[in-house]
Amino acid sequence: MKKLLAVVLCLAMALPCMAGAFAESTDTVKITMMVDTTVVDQNNGRDAFEARWEELHPGYDLEIIQPDHSAYYDVMQQRMASGDWPDVLILSSTYYADYAAAGALWDMTEAWENSQTKNSGRFNGDSVIEGLKIDGKLYGFAPTRGNGCVTYVKKAWLDAVEMETPTTYEDYIKMCEAFVQKFGTYAVSAAGFVGNEAPFVNYLPEFYQDAYPFFVQLEDGTWVDGFTQDSMKAALQRIQDAVAAGLIDKETLTNKTSDARNKFYDDKFGVFTYWAGTWATNLKTNLEANNLDGTLVALKPLEGLPQYYDRVPPVWCITNKCADPQKVFDAFIDTMLDGGDTQMLWTYGVEGVHWSKSAGTVLAGTEKEKTYEEGQFHMLENLEKAGTLYTKNHIDPMLSLASFAEGYYDPKADSVKPEAKAAAELFNENSRLASIVPATSEMSEFNGDLTQIKSQIIADIALGNISVEQGMQQFVDEGGQEMSDAIVESLNALN
Repeated sequence: MKKLLAVVLCLAMALPCMAGAFAESTDTVKITMMVDTTVVDQNNGRDAFEARWEELHPGYDLEIIQPDHSAYYDVMQQRMASGDWPDVLILSSTYYADYAAAGALWDMTEAWENSQTKNSGRFNGDSVIEGLKIDGKLYGFAPTRGNGCVTYVKKAWLDAVEMETPTTYEDYIKMCEAFVQKFGTYAVSAAGFVGNEAPFVNYLPEFYQDAYPFFVQLEDGTWVDGFTQDSMKAALQRIQDAVAAGLIDKETLTNKTSDARNKFYDDKFGVFTYWAGTWATNLKTNLEANNLDGTLVALKPLEGLPQYYDRVPPVWCITNKCADPQKVFDAFIDTMLDGGDTQMLWTYGVEGVHWSKSAGTVLAGTEKEKTYEEGQFHMLENLEKAGTLYTKNHIDPMLSLASFAEGYYDPKADSVKPEAKAAAELFNENSRLASIVPATSEMSEFNGDLTQIKSQIIADIALGNISVEQGMQQFVDEGGQEMSDAIVESLNALN
């Protein structure tokens, strides 16, 4: 990543003399948008989404660039390094801080202050926007809170081992051991032993507990590398022990999120830490589509353990190669939460494709068949996954930072299922905000290599290839400690 950022920085420095080359030659303004599959993809009505957006924004041509979800950041970095930048793109917190520091993102601070969204009286996310500012400047917009993961346990598995919902780590481990003995399989699986972006530990919170493998700021304001702290050694020992005992799926190392979900749907394990809110419904409906009991118990953080992480939300950014960033901000960013038809599109998708108010029957011929009267809002059957319904498009209605305008029909009451609402409320009551770590030149130079070293050591420890002590010595031998110290020093120099 450091090499790619160096290329991006060079390109960003050259922008003043390049801007005129990107001027539009027609009255139609083209906006290239790069996004992952948090917006409906080609198999799920993306063309209909694009057509509807253009219908709502006459004079604009929206071109969507959408790599596969798991490959998004690799493809995005390659495109940025090539110089063929999109006008707008979605970024996680890590890339957001890095690209802002590299000068690749347009400063939208003033545009936001004067925006219709901020001044609408419907916006309730001022704290989120403040959390996105870097050195007092805003380079990206989030239409929702970040959300985070909660731990779901299959109630059918709990009933099968005749156990109550665990409230302590000791009870949690006993439950996992009982699942392994009863069902002859692992109890827990996840998409990686450590995440590739903040908050990194959200898929295995019971095992990481108070450990964090990235840079953290202590109460006195000083920065440390969480990977080097004693809490990380204890966490890695817990993970290694759980893998060795068969409690955690060894394939967690190579699992993608879709792999973990599919294993859960196939009843290969019973404890899954995944996103709160709408995903509680998604998990339930997909289990039921496989003729399994979809009842899930969402756990509160175990006694003595920290709260769940509320991640920094992905942000929409305008690149500094955009020919007219203010115009793109007005048409694309400032309408996403317009309180009307565009917010409806981003939240629920396209009428007739993703949702409907026409009389009809959904999931006909199944046990979940339901008939709706004319005018009754309902989501439609998933185009890619027969037997399931859509739940949202890009904006989760439970996480949205703005309400719909007064008088505009808000479908949330009709679309949000009880299990989704309950999971979201549990998370909101038991979560803490993650923070953006400032970008420094040392962070840009070393963190890519440093993250690779950490990830490999975590994987080797988890699988029992090396001990925790050997892993920490390897961290020193491979230059990790030296790079870590340089980054910590640069962060503390900002204080």
